[in-house]
Formats: sequence, C-alpha cells, structure tokens
Amino acid sequence: MTVVDAVAETPDRARWLQVAHEAADDLAIDAVVRDQAAKTPFDEVARLREAGLLSLLIPAESGGGGADWPTAHAVIRTIAAADGAIGQVLGCHYLLSSSARFFGAPGLAARVERESAAGQWCWGGGLAAVEPRLTLTPGRGGYVLNGRQGYATGVLVADRLAVRADHSETGEPLAVLVDAARPGVVTGGDGGETFGQRLAAGGSVEFDAVAVESDAVLGPLSSDDGTLSPFAGLSAPTGRLVSAQICLGIAQGVLAEAREYTRAVDVPWQPEGPSYSSPRDPYVLTTYGELTVATFSASALADQALEALDRGLARGEDLTDDECAEITMLAAAAEAAAAGAAQDVTARALDVLGARSAASAYGFDRFWRNVRTHTLCVPVAPRLQEVGDYFLRGEHPPFALPF
Repeated sequence: MTVVDAVAETPDRARWLQVAHEAADDLAIDAVVRDQAAKTPFDEVARLREAGLLSLLIPAESGGGGADWPTAHAVIRTIAAADGAIGQVLGCHYLLSSSARFFGAPGLAARVERESAAGQWCWGGGLAAVEPRLTLTPGRGGYVLNGRQGYATGVLVADRLAVRADHSETGEPLAVLVDAARPGVVTGGDGGETFGQRLAAGGSVEFDAVAVESDAVLGPLSSDDGTLSPFAGLSAPTGRLVSAQICLGIAQGVLAEAREYTRAVDVPWQPEGPSYSSPRDPYVLTTYGELTVATFSASALADQALEALDRGLARGEDLTDDECAEITMLAAAAEAAAAGAAQDVTARALDVLGARSAASAYGFDRFWRNVRTHTLCVPVAPRLQEVGDYFLRGEHPPFALPF
C-alpha cells in the first residue's frame, strides 16, 4: 500500500483510485518512448477522458464523477507517478475547471460544470499573476480580450482556457473563460522546448480581439483585502497541493522503477566499477531507506495539509480569514517539502542504479528533468518566506495561485 492509498477510503474513492491506477498502468507502458518523442499529448488526454477522469470533480447531478478534492489529489499523484507531465496536465485541469466554483456565483458555477461535463472539456491556461497582463475591454454585448500569455499548461490540448485578465477601465484582475477554438485565439508550441515536462502541452497563447461573453467572466482575482472571500482564497492552497502531488507522484514513480531495476540486477557489488547496483549492498539499502523516508515524510505533510483543506472547503462561506491563512500556510509548507524531496529523490536514485542505468532506453533521467522543470516554473522559495512570516509574525500569506 502506498502512502496516498493509506487514507481511509469510501467505496467511491476506492473506485476512482482503481480507475486512476489502471490509467497510470496504461501510461507507464510507453512512458519513456512518449517522453522522448515529445509529441502533443492528444492521445494521453483522450485516455483520461475515456476513463472519466476529466469530469471527476464535477458534481454527479451536473453529469460528473461527484468526487471530492482529496480523491482528485490522490488521482493526480497516481497519474504523475506514471507520467509527471500528464499528471501536471490533469492537476492544472482540475484546478482551472474549478475556477467558477471558487470565484463565481453558484448558478454560474453549476452552468459551467454542466457544460464542461457534457462536452468532456479539458481545461488549460493559468490564473497566476504574470506580466504582461491580458486586457479585457468592455464591448458590445460583452468584452474583448487582448494580449499574450508567454506560457500556460495544457493550452495545446485544451477545449477551454481559464486565464487572468485585467479590466481595461478598473484594472481589476478577473478570471475569464475562453473557448480555445474561438477566432483570435492562437496557441504556440514554444513551451515544448523545455528539457522536462515535455508532454505538459504547454506553450504560449495569444488573444487578438477575442470576443468574450459577460457570463464568461467567472469572478475577481484581486488580492486586495476584502475582495476575495476566504472560501475563494482556498483556491491558492488547493493549487499548491496540486503542485505537491505532482512532485510526490514523480518521486514515488522513480522509486518504484528504481526498485524494480535494482531487484532485477541481483549480483555481488563490484567496488572497482559501479556498473551494477546490488540490493545486498549496505550503501544501496541505506540510500533507498533515506529516499523512502524523505518521500514518506513529505507525503505525510501533504496529507495533513489536504485534511485541513478539506475541512476548510466543507465550511464554505463560513470559513474565516484566519482559518484560510492557516490552511494556506500548511499547503505552502507541504509544497516546499514535496519539491525538495522530489528533487533529492530523483537525483540520488541514480546514485544506486549504476552506470548501465544511464542507457536512454530506461528513461530514468525523465523523472529528474520533469521535477526540475516543474519546480523552476513553480518555485517554492516564496512559499518558504510565507511560512516563516506566518510563524514569526502571524502574517497571512498573500493570495498567489501557482498556475
């Protein structure tokens, strides 16, 4: 039993985890080949869609899977263990497809969720603060969206884009929903040049006088005091824990594959040349022990933060600012711990595998490349500062979405 499965399960959660494990097993079969080919992951997203995972979080009465966020986070970690990039696509999809629920009115959220379930939409884009800003200008019957976002996850495979745009007259940042097939929307594959997360379908997206209906403006994203409700503020720790699950999944994935490799090469240790990695060698055993402890420790912290988040989400509009701040701090700590553990595990696992494991056919390098690319795009240093500020002075962490 893995750490992510150790949480008490309901029948519904167990069913979705079984679906996720089956999808992950399917992705793992050709993970190395797909990573090396670095093609846009249309087929991979189709596999997730066929498994019902894209509509996992949508309420059952709206045509979705009716699962909760703890289940979604477990699914993200499971998929990321098989393919970190596809885990990122799915995690960002879950966060962005919940935008209307976090930032919009209940009626708007219900409508968007029904449409998303009916169309089995894959969501891409990003709501993090980026420069230069997109601009939303009032026009006849709605708005016009202009600007260019330099990089966003999933844009090459997305049916709908959730993006951050500033109102041209008030400067207020808003979450906006855009049909990716609408005239004036141009996506570029320049994000595929990264050395890791090659299948995250990332790239630039340009909006040239794109028409946006009034009811496609999901809600405000302002960090000014009092603008966002504490419940809307939970979108930030929700995203931070998505990032943590991606890192933890990749760490668990490399450990699982390294274990199978080491078990298969059961030969006496040869100190004159590390061509082999023996499961009988004390150095190998100690290193595996250290990496397992690091992964389990970060996983336990992520699970603690996720439990706090789940309680906060259940409180809804009764959540207080202080409660939101504590949850945000826990999520920031969990993300930092997961990122650190994943970088350490994916690098040091190679130390015990031996020189022959460097053959490209094994693809062990992809785990480190994926984690390092992810943590470059979603750095954790600001999160550590926020945790320190909260611990020392009780300062509430600022509202900051990771994607």
